Amino acid sequence: MRILLVDDEPSALERLSALLAQAPDVTVVGTARNGREATQAIAALHPDLVLLDIQMPEASGLAVAAALPLEERPEIVFVTAFELYAADAFEVEAADYLLKPVRFDRLRQAIERARRRKAHRAAFARAEDALAAPADEDPDGFWVQVRTGFVRVPLSEIDWIEAAKDYVLLHTATRSHIHRSTMNALERKLSPAELTRVHRSAFVRPARVAEIKRLGKGLISLVLQDGVNVAVGPSYVNTVTERLALHRG
Repeated sequence: MRILLVDDEPSALERLSALLAQAPDVTVVGTARNGREATQAIAALHPDLVLLDIQMPEASGLAVAAALPLEERPEIVFVTAFELYAADAFEVEAADYLLKPVRFDRLRQAIERARRRKAHRAAFARAEDALAAPADEDPDGFWVQVRTGFVRVPLSEIDWIEAAKDYVLLHTATRSHIHRSTMNALERKLSPAELTRVHRSAFVRPARVAEIKRLGKGLISLVLQDGVNVAVGPSYVNTVTERLALHRG
């Protein structure tokens, strides 16, 4: 397993390196000392696992992990002196959460957990490929796998879409469908006038928006006609409000 070490304390990097020298089948492919370096190293080195500090200059470990594309991200194990970030760590789907000073037995356990997760994802992807859906080149809908085969979900019936790990959920008025895709792939396929991206993990049909809620500090959320509340990401607020104004006009 190829491992990247990220910590702003040289002594912490030295300790992790010494511990990993005792672990079988691992290779330290690089180190980084702040959030910016971590992001660059992950993109350049493509490690299998990142041992990632949380409190760092430039960007926190949580921010680094949250910004990684789901389809490309390595396994993440946070290594920190603070317990209070544990819930946030698992919100970004970390494989484990280690407290400093790191014990060798816990480090080895975290590496094995990350190794199993990586293997399971690879096996699942192979199984999905073996059951590949009809070519998803239909510009007006999606072919979604179900227990008995595949069903077609027309774009016109989708109220909103949300990310769900390696999948997306296509929400219609009558049911939700799970479909293997990425948000970036959807953005290339969808017309913003029909389904507008409102968050890095959500698209919304402007025609289904019943209310815009002001949350303070420039933030908003959208209430759909069926009562569903969808948060708008800070970087999407201006684009979304302009799109809704065009739709109302």
